[in-house]
Amino acid sequence: HFPGKVKSIIWLFMTGGPSQVDTWDYKPELQQRDGQALAGADTKTGFFDTSGKCLKSPFAWKQHGQSGTWVSDLFPHLSRHVDKMAFIHSMHLRQNNHAPASLELMCGTNRPGLPSLGSWLTYGLGSENQNLPSFVVLHDTRPRGDDQIWSAGFLPKTYQALTLAAGRREAIDNLARDARQNDGQQRAQLALLRELNQEHASARPTQGDLAARIDSYELAYRMQMAAPEALDITRESEATHKMYGMDNPECATFSRQCLIGRRLVERGVRFVQIFAGKGVGGDGSVGDVPWDCHSDLETNHRSCGMHTDQPAAALLADLEARGLLESTLVVWGGEFGRTSDSQGAKGRDHNPNGFTIWLAGAGVKGGVHYGATDDFGYRAVTNKVHVNDLHATLLHLAGLNHQKLTYRFNGRDFRLTDVGGQVVDAILA
Repeated sequence: HFPGKVKSIIWLFMTGGPSQVDTWDYKPELQQRDGQALAGADTKTGFFDTSGKCLKSPFAWKQHGQSGTWVSDLFPHLSRHVDKMAFIHSMHLRQNNHAPASLELMCGTNRPGLPSLGSWLTYGLGSENQNLPSFVVLHDTRPRGDDQIWSAGFLPKTYQALTLAAGRREAIDNLARDARQNDGQQRAQLALLRELNQEHASARPTQGDLAARIDSYELAYRMQMAAPEALDITRESEATHKMYGMDNPECATFSRQCLIGRRLVERGVRFVQIFAGKGVGGDGSVGDVPWDCHSDLETNHRSCGMHTDQPAAALLADLEARGLLESTLVVWGGEFGRTSDSQGAKGRDHNPNGFTIWLAGAGVKGGVHYGATDDFGYRAVTNKVHVNDLHATLLHLAGLNHQKLTYRFNGRDFRLTDVGGQVVDAILA
């Protein structure tokens, strides 16, 4: 391995699969051929049948920044930051439904039981703050794929994510000390518990989960002081709250999550994954897949944009102002894209064959565009980037050689990128 430019990653996960041709991948040909047959369309590409006829984007497009990046009007705030972003327009993967695609995107394969990107990253880098977990997931509604997509798999459970749900009464369940105990009593209880657990573990040397269980008690004790402070956004100024959109009911939940994400990386958390959740799809779409627009694309994506645009832009601006963008990488993307032909009442189906993800911050060039889909945004055709390539690139930015980051399990060495993966050098600064 080698010195990396990235100390922390924040992944803004656009659950449900945003449409590339309505967000970041402008296709004039699609606009001109609305309602005409889409040449080469496979009506079975997605999860349901599609019409095979072009559906133009209902949104207005403009060029932004010195890079002249085309952005739809869904993102009036994020469009100001395009010169910080490295766009990959040729992402593709194999799975075409939410849970398996999310699993493939985060674990490199759709097979359950394998470690996720966040777990591999923290396994490779360790923690910068012994009083906080190194991997944190923030969600409103649990996404499809559930905890499999942030699982530590066969890695030691020390690398399992801590999940924080926006709707909980308390930020972290069961963290506070019993009111009947003082600190000394709790410390003595933990010391006894550790002694008993170590005695139990010494007779079972192959059971790695026991060591992780012991460590979890110690971490929970240290978190009793550190975690409430890290999650307390009342310590932030009114101006910061407004910048993130905390005063706007359309985006208040995602705003809070993005602000907490910044506070966590500021305190040394390695990997923060924030899922856009319920309250997004104004068309009544299912809350755990808000960008899923099988019908009424315009209402759905307009609502999703309002929910995520201002908080995500504020996160970039805030990280930059604090000097954190030099060591933090922000990733924006969902589990797949959408079809260029229509489905139902002006909707789009799932499309894993070509979609856009962008990265901003540490180690990447700003205002660059890598790869391309065809003239209709239907398939990746130039410089195709598989999820294994994306993972190899993210690990490289963190100073980890994806081919050497391995863990032996069941008689073989596993790695996040399996037997593939090429670093996308063209986007590296």
